[in-house]
Amino acid sequence: MQMSLPRRAWAVRPLAFAALSVAIAGALVAPRAADASAFQLKENSAKSLGTAFAGSVTAGNDASVIVNNPAAMTMLDGNTFQADVTAINFSTKFSGSSTDALGRPIAGSNGGDAGTTIPVPAMYFQSKVSDRWHVGVALTAPFGFKTDYDSDFTGRYSGLKSDFKSLDATLSASFDVTDTFTLGASAIAQKTSAELTSAVNFNAVGLGIVQQGAAAGAIPPQAVPTYLGVIGAVVPPGTDGRAKIKGDDWAYGWQLGGFWKLTAQDRFALNYHSKISHTLEGTANFQVPAQVQGLLSNPLVAPLLGTGQPPFTHTSGTADFTTPAFATASFWHQDEKFGLGMDISWTKWDSFKNLAVQYGNPSQPPTVEEFNWRNSWFASVGGEYYATDKLTLRAGVAVDTTPTYNATRDVRVPDSTRRWLTFGLGYKVTERFDVNLGAAHIFVNKAHINSLSPTGDLTVGENDDKGNLLSMSGQYRF
Repeated sequence: MQMSLPRRAWAVRPLAFAALSVAIAGALVAPRAADASAFQLKENSAKSLGTAFAGSVTAGNDASVIVNNPAAMTMLDGNTFQADVTAINFSTKFSGSSTDALGRPIAGSNGGDAGTTIPVPAMYFQSKVSDRWHVGVALTAPFGFKTDYDSDFTGRYSGLKSDFKSLDATLSASFDVTDTFTLGASAIAQKTSAELTSAVNFNAVGLGIVQQGAAAGAIPPQAVPTYLGVIGAVVPPGTDGRAKIKGDDWAYGWQLGGFWKLTAQDRFALNYHSKISHTLEGTANFQVPAQVQGLLSNPLVAPLLGTGQPPFTHTSGTADFTTPAFATASFWHQDEKFGLGMDISWTKWDSFKNLAVQYGNPSQPPTVEEFNWRNSWFASVGGEYYATDKLTLRAGVAVDTTPTYNATRDVRVPDSTRRWLTFGLGYKVTERFDVNLGAAHIFVNKAHINSLSPTGDLTVGENDDKGNLLSMSGQYRF
């Protein structure tokens, strides 16, 4: 139940390529770890990872432009099939404490390592259908995040498991308006799903029922101590239940891109990707201790809950959820022995104000988790060196600002500003087949936590985060 207690108070060549494609197809069902700001995923290209995504759409010879800027397909010839997979190892460890709405300490552990290791896949096909037209299709995972704390986590009332993921199917086309300027557009079908679990503080629920009953005049002032005594005896502090909310939805969006060949050596591109608004529909399931079930049916308490289906029983639920709009500018300078690039991206995270779950059971009050995020920036510089006709070496650095901030950052998404150091290499196996590898270490600032649960429990502390990425891809041209 919601209480108005005070605030504190995610042949060799064909066989190798087939194996990579099968691995990616399997991974498409489970991308859940984020390594761009919040739960945005940039890891859709092993080649671009090597340069920290500098020149991500202007460096050339990378089919990931189908989703990153469709206009940049102008740099691809013939038909191209490409498969990428990135292993993301994300670690987050909490240290701090929690108190309930009355300021009493909440017993529990620091929750262990709530991070995970997960594959993030991407598959692309592009075709040059005429002198000026290109088309492409792609399957990618642009958003995903997962944290999962131990069941005795001291901040369990604010969150235990949080699993967000989005899968995109993209259809893109580009047209060479002139020899130096190309326009591109994409239609995007996106499936987003979410699963949230948390413990339920039934001691606080009981106190909230009494408080609301007294405020409504349903409990006489002289009877309040009796009710509080019943709550304290039947559901003392530490009487926990469990809530699990799951939902998903299909929704649609678009993007527009422009690509300019400034000189024979310099290229520039701009891209805008729309927000995609979802209404997630699913279920809410509750585990309720036997003594709590008895309390809710007690003749003294049941009248305070109204008529119909009791609260904390299985029901349906809906929640509005939007994946944000973002824009990217990309530049690349190409020389005979090297290439240098830079990218800057802006993500409109301020559209993510809260996550409010409305339940089918009218006796179950809405669950509202506030986020109030801010817009974020990603900036990178990097380059590549052509060691031989077959071998390319890459490196890059990046800064990725967080949309979260101290006042509202919670245990579900313990994000902070990140600094990237990346390396990569590419090898031309044949004139038609290339492989690329990329690796990155992500240094993350301390994520200070100030998380308030729906029952007024306050978790304060910090999360120590870090991330490592390893990516590989194969590209075949025909």
